[in-house]
Amino acid sequence: MDLRQRLPVETIDYEVDSNIFDEMFSSKGNVRRHCRHLHEFLKTLGPGDGKSIQDRVAKSFLTDGIVFTVYGENGAGERIIPVDFVPRLITERHWQKLEEGLRQRVKALNCFLSDIYSEARAIRDGVIPAELVFECRNYLPQLKGSFPAGGTWVVVCGTDLVRTNAGFQVLEDNLQVPSGVSYMLANRAAIKTSLRTLFRACKVRNIENYGHALRETLQEIAPAGRPEPVIAVMTPGVYNSAFYEHMFLAREIGSPLVEGRDLMVRDHHVYMRTIKGLRRVDVIYRRIDDVFLDPEIFRKDSLLGVPGLIEAWKRGNVALANAPGTGVGDDKSVYAYVPDLIRYYLSQEPLLKNVKTRLCRHEKDLQYTLDNLADLVVKRVDGSGGYGMLVGPDSSPAEREAYAAEIRANPGDFISQPVLAISRSPCLIDGRLEPRHVDLRPFVLTGSRTRIVPGAFCRVALRRGSLVVNSSQGGGGKDLWVVSG
Repeated sequence: MDLRQRLPVETIDYEVDSNIFDEMFSSKGNVRRHCRHLHEFLKTLGPGDGKSIQDRVAKSFLTDGIVFTVYGENGAGERIIPVDFVPRLITERHWQKLEEGLRQRVKALNCFLSDIYSEARAIRDGVIPAELVFECRNYLPQLKGSFPAGGTWVVVCGTDLVRTNAGFQVLEDNLQVPSGVSYMLANRAAIKTSLRTLFRACKVRNIENYGHALRETLQEIAPAGRPEPVIAVMTPGVYNSAFYEHMFLAREIGSPLVEGRDLMVRDHHVYMRTIKGLRRVDVIYRRIDDVFLDPEIFRKDSLLGVPGLIEAWKRGNVALANAPGTGVGDDKSVYAYVPDLIRYYLSQEPLLKNVKTRLCRHEKDLQYTLDNLADLVVKRVDGSGGYGMLVGPDSSPAEREAYAAEIRANPGDFISQPVLAISRSPCLIDGRLEPRHVDLRPFVLTGSRTRIVPGAFCRVALRRGSLVVNSSQGGGGKDLWVVSG
C-alpha cells in the first residue's frame, strides 16, 4: 500500500512514502536514531535561517570557483554546482559493509583487466562473452600483453551506489577517469564551516586526509627504484568540464598540473618541462581519456597527449593512474557481469548487488526493452553524465518512439534497467524541507593496499520527482556524514 503521511514537526512539512527509503525518517515517520541530532537542529531553525546557511554555502563555492561545464543545445556553459546544506547521514555499521563490498568489487575488476589483456581466461571459461569485451569501444587491443608495473589497473575508482528498501545496490562503476572527489571535499569544507556544533555532536568521521591518501597511493605505484617519485596531474586544459577538479587535486597532493604540451618522452622516459630544465616524471595522474593519451598509438589527431607515452608506460618507466585500457570496465554491458567476475576471480559471493540489467544485444532482452520502454531506464553502454539516457516514466510517446528507433538500429549499444525507488533525503527547497532522491559515489584508492575515506560525493536530484542526479542534468550535491549509531 502506498502509505503517505505528514510529519508533525515544527519547521518541517515533509512527506514520507513507505515505498521509498527515507534517509532520515522510517516509513512510520519516526526519526532514525543516528539522525536525531540533525533533526533537533532542523527544528531550531527560524524563518530564513535555512536560507542563510544555504546562501553561505553557495557563496563559498562561488568564491572558490567550484564550477562544472554543462553541454546543451546552445553550446557549453559553466555553472556553480548547487549544494544542499542538509547533510545525508549514514551509520558507521552500514559504511563498513559498503567498504567491504567496494574493496571486493575493485579487486575483481583489477583481476578482470589483467586477464582480458593477457590470457582472457574468463572468456575462455565462458564467464563473459568474447564479443562483449573485444567489441567494446574502450577495449584497447594495442595493449594486449601489457601490464602496469605495479599490477594495479584501477588506482582510483568511483562507484555509484543507490539505496532502496531492499538495501544498497551498485548502479555503475567509473574506472577510466572517475570524477567528483573535489566536490566531496568541497562540500565537506563548506558544510562543516556552517554547522560546526552539529558536526561535533554527530561525531562525523573526517575525510580531510583524502589528499594524503591519494598521494601515498600514487607513490606506491611508481616505477621501482624511485624512492621519491615525481607525480604530475595531467589535464586536457582549461576548457575541460572538470578543470576545476584537476586544479583542486593537484593542489591537494602538492603536485604540478600539466598539459600534454608540458611533457615529452626521451629514451622511453617521461620528462616535464620546467623553468629549470627537464625533470623526470614517474607517476601521471591523468584526467584524459585513453584515446587522447598518445597520438602515436591511438588518435593521430590528438593534441592533448604525449607522443611515446604508452611505450614508456609499457616499459615500466612511468605509471599512469588509471592505467590505459581500464575504460572497458566502464561499459554498462560489462557491468552486468561483474557479480559473475567476482565469483570467478575471488571465489566469493558479491557483497554488493547489481541492479537487474538487460542487454539489448540479446534478442529476448531487446524485445522486453522495446515492449516496456515506458517503465524502464535505458542507457547507452558507453554513456556518462546522464546524457543520452531515457527515463521511461518521464518521457513522452514521441521521445520513446525516437529512442526505440535508435535501439533497433544498434541494439548492442543499449542496456535497460527497472526504474528504482531510490532513497530520498531532506533538502531545503524554496525555504521548505522536502524529500529528494539521492545516490552516492565513494572513492576507492588502490596501490600496494586499498584505502577508502569515510565519505562520498552524494548527488541529489533537486527537481521534484526526478530520479536523475547528474549535475549536468539539473542535479546537485550534498555532504555525506558517516556517524555512529
